Amino acid sequence: MDLFFEFFSLQDPNIRYVLAGTILLGISAGALGCFAILRRRALVGDAVAHAILPGVCLAFIVAGGKDPFMLIIGAFIFGLLSMVTMDFITRNSRIAPDAAIGMVLSVFFGLGVVLLTFIQSTGYIDQSGLDDFLFGQAAAMVGTDVRVFGGLSLLILVLLIMAYKELKLVSFDIPFARSIGYPVKRMEFLLALLMVMTITAGIQAVGVVLMAAMLIIPAAAARYWTDSLRVMLVIAAGVGAFSGITGSFMSFTAPAMPTGPWMVVSAALMFLISFLLAPGRGEIARHVQRKKLSFKIACENILKTIYSLEEADGRTDRVRTCGELAKKRHIPERKLQKVLTSLLKKGLIAWYRGNPDGYVLTVTGRDEAQRLVRVHRLWEQYLNQQLHIAEDHVHEDAESMEHLITSDIEDQLRRSLGSPALDPHKSKIPYKDDGGKGGRPGSKLPDGDNRINNDPEEYPLKPGKSDKDHKKREGRS
Repeated sequence: MDLFFEFFSLQDPNIRYVLAGTILLGISAGALGCFAILRRRALVGDAVAHAILPGVCLAFIVAGGKDPFMLIIGAFIFGLLSMVTMDFITRNSRIAPDAAIGMVLSVFFGLGVVLLTFIQSTGYIDQSGLDDFLFGQAAAMVGTDVRVFGGLSLLILVLLIMAYKELKLVSFDIPFARSIGYPVKRMEFLLALLMVMTITAGIQAVGVVLMAAMLIIPAAAARYWTDSLRVMLVIAAGVGAFSGITGSFMSFTAPAMPTGPWMVVSAALMFLISFLLAPGRGEIARHVQRKKLSFKIACENILKTIYSLEEADGRTDRVRTCGELAKKRHIPERKLQKVLTSLLKKGLIAWYRGNPDGYVLTVTGRDEAQRLVRVHRLWEQYLNQQLHIAEDHVHEDAESMEHLITSDIEDQLRRSLGSPALDPHKSKIPYKDDGGKGGRPGSKLPDGDNRINNDPEEYPLKPGKSDKDHKKREGRS
């Protein structure tokens, strides 16, 4: 706790320098990374990050020391050179873009390691700490470094805000941007320029090896939470700032630990939280949605199964037992019991004449079952008639689509097909205006049967009750 209060009290000027530099870097890298991910250029950032190492080393040799301005100029030049090289290889050869990225990354980084070894072997006076550019060491930053690298990060943020509308359009729809006269080439060059500037600004804090992670991970984490680019930029910037604070604090508590790896680890932790817990896109939320959809499909399949059995024998007063439904649908008994319980609670099925193991459709349930069957057969007819798919190949597609087609799409299908009476298998398509409520359109319920209706008083309490319980209930009613 003493270290915690000492760090966040910001009384030490070095702590203020480090925090300011890493926070600005995290914000600028996270925001720019959103455009890199949306344009599928994330690996380009990794290649550029590795390619600036020889630029740093050459700038050190020319300047004779670690002059921040000279280091930025050298890194910037080699960053642009790497992007030009990747583009040239891709345009003028048969080499794929990913292969070009790998070539540039390895060759430039190898050259940088050679130059770094040369500097260390020649005994330059100011060479100590130069290898920190590999993995970053924000604790070594002084006021001059923060003013230079932090000022560069601030400039990147200003440029992003000023060109937000144009960069957004280029990221999502380049053909439309060209059609309305936008300077697409200039916007793409600006994005490349900003990426090189961001990586250059992060070489002191994160290092060339891990800088690409600060571009990719915050933006990837933010993508799980929203569909809005504006909100995504804010979240990514927040994740980047948080990782900067966390990395700086861990480096402060353990001075032997470089800042860059801890920034990446904290950003990866935020990504893991987003991956698991984000609403809508998180794995837990998606698992819950899949379970709900699977259960909904199982309920609708049981309704359709009861309806198909009624169609087969023409009887709506005959009960359908659990065993009969399980055999027809190949569904485990435990899951079937849950499905039947849910359908009972919704009033879509009911027990018939006090039989605890026999089920019939209610009026509402039959309407829903008819809708499912109608959609299934209309879709089969559409696939067969419009797409010319053989009738023995349309069932599986229709089986999956019947649970997704909305009423508007159903109306469009019916109009486009001219309200066909039969599906490709010569089965009758039940429409709402057929007048019947039975398994076959037009069939009637038995005279005096008042149990298959929507009155909740006609439903038993719970599945599994004995006949005696139902007789008692009938006596009370």
